[in-house]
Amino acid sequence: MNKSSSKPERAESWTEFPNLPGRWTICAMLFAATSINYMDRQVLAILKPVLAGSTLHLAPFFHGWPTTESSISMNEIQYGYIVDCFQIAYALGVIFAGRLVDRLGCRVGYPIVTGIWSLAAMGHALVRSVFGFGVARFFLGLGESGNFPAAIKAVAEWFPPKERSLATGVFNSGASVGAILAPSIVPWVALHFGWRAAFLTTGVFSAAWIVWWSVKYRAPCAVLNASDTQASPSARPALSWWKLLGYRQAWGFVLGKFLTDPVWWFYLFWMPSYFNSRFKLDLSHIGLPLVVIYVLSTVGSVCGGWLPRGYVTLGMDLKHARLAAMLTCACLVVPIAFAGGLHSEWTAVALLSLAASAHQGWSANIFTTVSDMFPGEYVGTVVSFGQVGGALGGAIFAAVAGHILQFTHSYVPLFLFSAFAYLLALVVVRTLAPGLKPAVLPS
Repeated sequence: MNKSSSKPERAESWTEFPNLPGRWTICAMLFAATSINYMDRQVLAILKPVLAGSTLHLAPFFHGWPTTESSISMNEIQYGYIVDCFQIAYALGVIFAGRLVDRLGCRVGYPIVTGIWSLAAMGHALVRSVFGFGVARFFLGLGESGNFPAAIKAVAEWFPPKERSLATGVFNSGASVGAILAPSIVPWVALHFGWRAAFLTTGVFSAAWIVWWSVKYRAPCAVLNASDTQASPSARPALSWWKLLGYRQAWGFVLGKFLTDPVWWFYLFWMPSYFNSRFKLDLSHIGLPLVVIYVLSTVGSVCGGWLPRGYVTLGMDLKHARLAAMLTCACLVVPIAFAGGLHSEWTAVALLSLAASAHQGWSANIFTTVSDMFPGEYVGTVVSFGQVGGALGGAIFAAVAGHILQFTHSYVPLFLFSAFAYLLALVVVRTLAPGLKPAVLPS
């Protein structure tokens, strides 16, 4: 594998065009897309207790509307396999999604992947079996795989290095907002109109976002006048996937995501089930704890993105400040180790809020390490490598979790792994990419 050399760090194109107008509007659009993305993937987790039964009793608003809806009697192992279908498709799709976005650009590539995942999400309403859910989740994973490569690439294009982790934290907080909106909307829709209707609720948001992005988004070079640039970045020879994977920095990011993404997937896909089985919260009562957790994790995402700037004010250089922020977040996750044995619902909410907040702060910073170490034209591709690693880790975790919960009904081992995964991941990142030194690519 190629290692960083002692050559000077590459010049940032941002020395030529600081202060691009409208960059926080771009960040707002990325935030909205990520919110919709997480609304779509959270619906199944919220409905899991309902789908585990055979019948859902409705409280319809309209005379003549059905009062019951049949379900599919899904068990824990089957649910684990359905989650695996999503994770495997996510891993397969993201291999090509990052390259697609790098080739087509964010303006064209982003709406394509958004359209795919939105159609797949609404397609869940047509499902009548566990196998059908597996197929629907597979196509959802294919589409959703493109969100983060596209968003991180847009941030790398529009924001200078010192602002990237904050911008990433802001748009990444959309993951929490989507997870807030889903438990606020889905139970109400499901109880009154049925679980199938709940899968259709986000389609209108996706369609509106695609129009907004297509009309509003432009690459930075299209926004700036030619006279505003003193020089443009020199073109580089295109590198294949395999050559990019020859860099230790890429593997540091991939393995960091492999170890920590499964924890976030665990929260998303099993947290409603955890509150249902441990504290007997049904569909009409599960919304508030989830909303509290994800509201606080939104704060964690933004604060975690800002944290490196705080460390810089203490005298650290930017990249060591990034690592210090990741260490802080990793330590804040550790108390979640006790969540598996709790008897208090709100103590569980407190620990999960802290852990979810720390994860979002970690995520904002580990994503930003890619643009710290690689040129902008490869950011989407390298991010996609990490998303593959995270999805594969999530698939393994889902299969293991399904079997553990089916046979032991205990969340203890799952929370123990979650507590220490981040510290292990940080050791891996620092070993493979010491100091986050830039990869030396052919010029």
